[in-house]
Amino acid sequence: MRRFRIKIQGMTCTYCETTVAKALGKTGATVLRVSYRQGVAEVETDKPPEVLKDAIRKVGYTPIAIEPDPTDSKEEKPGHLLVIGSGSAGFAAAIRARELGAEVTMISGPRFGGTCVNIGCVPSKFLIHRAEILHACAQPPSGIAPCEHTADLSALQDAKDALIQTLLKEKYQDVADAWGMTVKQGITRFISPSEVEVDGTVLSFQKAIIATGARPWVPPIEGLNEVGYWTSTEALEARAVPRRLAVIGANAVGLELAQAFSRLGSHVTLIEAQPRIAPFEEEIVSEVLREHLEKEGIRVLENIRIRCVEKTSQGKRILCQDALEPIDVDEILVATGRKANTEALNLEAAGVERDDRGFIRVNTQLQTTNPHIYAAGDVTPHPQLVYLASRMGRIAAENALGGNKPFDPTTAPRVIFTDPQVASVGLTETQAKEQGIEIQTTVMDLSPVARARVEDREGIVKMIADSTGRLLGVHIVSPHAGEVIYAAHLALLAGLTVQDFVESYAPYLTYAESLRLAAQTFAMDVHKLSCCA
Repeated sequence: MRRFRIKIQGMTCTYCETTVAKALGKTGATVLRVSYRQGVAEVETDKPPEVLKDAIRKVGYTPIAIEPDPTDSKEEKPGHLLVIGSGSAGFAAAIRARELGAEVTMISGPRFGGTCVNIGCVPSKFLIHRAEILHACAQPPSGIAPCEHTADLSALQDAKDALIQTLLKEKYQDVADAWGMTVKQGITRFISPSEVEVDGTVLSFQKAIIATGARPWVPPIEGLNEVGYWTSTEALEARAVPRRLAVIGANAVGLELAQAFSRLGSHVTLIEAQPRIAPFEEEIVSEVLREHLEKEGIRVLENIRIRCVEKTSQGKRILCQDALEPIDVDEILVATGRKANTEALNLEAAGVERDDRGFIRVNTQLQTTNPHIYAAGDVTPHPQLVYLASRMGRIAAENALGGNKPFDPTTAPRVIFTDPQVASVGLTETQAKEQGIEIQTTVMDLSPVARARVEDREGIVKMIADSTGRLLGVHIVSPHAGEVIYAAHLALLAGLTVQDFVESYAPYLTYAESLRLAAQTFAMDVHKLSCCA
């Protein structure tokens, strides 16, 4: 018996999979897998390839190619991989392992699909988008009268929940089935360097990947537990808009949710312990974003230390160490960072070390202190971005199955989905100077960008280059900055220069044109150019 992989054209649904499987089965072949999404079928048979092709043609599909499965050889097969976690990193690892021919068992925690689809990226962007629509109704551009706007948060949550259930089926459950993964759900704990226990059942493994993610971290503020608070999880499941909301923490999550709830109708006070909001971004980015938020009516307090929280007859009160009046609110949202989901794993039994924040220590190949166990995604100390988690998952799977690929996040872009958006990639000015690089910088406001003028929008683009003009970093505050930053990311990967941007073709009346214009500002005043010049 030989194992074959058949590439098939024309399959569009699960019915097609069933039809092809039955046709191949009638030839006497053992059908291992059929996937319409991948356009492939895998079989074991002693029949010649032409018999299999004819069977497929007879039921209306086109066999493009048939070849021996690369894993069906006398060489050692990839074997079995245990993936602990069912989020972005876990699924990326499992899919890559199946591509390489390994068998995969995935252990899902309480939330199948992980953070992003359930309580992270998807619900937050859903809420932000609806809040943007309300804001546009209330404050339309010139020439359009304001319209009635109210927010039925309960109805929005119902729509969001329906979307999540659809995505969970299409992007997770159906994908697991299509790739032939074995999925189990339960609480996982290591009992040895090569064994885990899942709700009382012991599983042995050759190689494993830990991708259990992270959850909100709450600082030890006196009285907070007694008074009660939201994290991003509760905020994204709230069925009513609080009249007064305090948001503690002004990095990505806090900034996004502060603006969203402000636009939904809350009086928002944003509290940051650092000297400025968005503390990991360029200083001018923080300044410009603060101006926008304050124009919308959000109260922004920086460099604030909270002493305690107490309950009042009217709601909740935040008392600060500084000479600041008490902050009275109805609800408190804590957005002060995240902690790794590692406590319940009993990592000591597996010989897997954590850092002082609970994140799993990994080398550049994402290997833990147990050489048979890898880690990927938010459970590691790397930046907590879903696309990084996915990339880590793929690399961890390749390395667990014999590869030696390094993971390097240094050119990964990041986005804060406020309005305007904040997007950055590469080095900040401070980081470049700390590395001893001789640099040149420029900051351009959006007034030369025709698209911004048409939409009456403001913002900035800051570029950093070395003395030769090689691009080192780009930092943007602008509508659609998250879309624009991808071009800058590719430019860094390719080692492009400022002059490469100047000589590029930037589509007119797009925000992407801001990159070319900003590059031109190194040598000229672009405010004195005609359109498209």
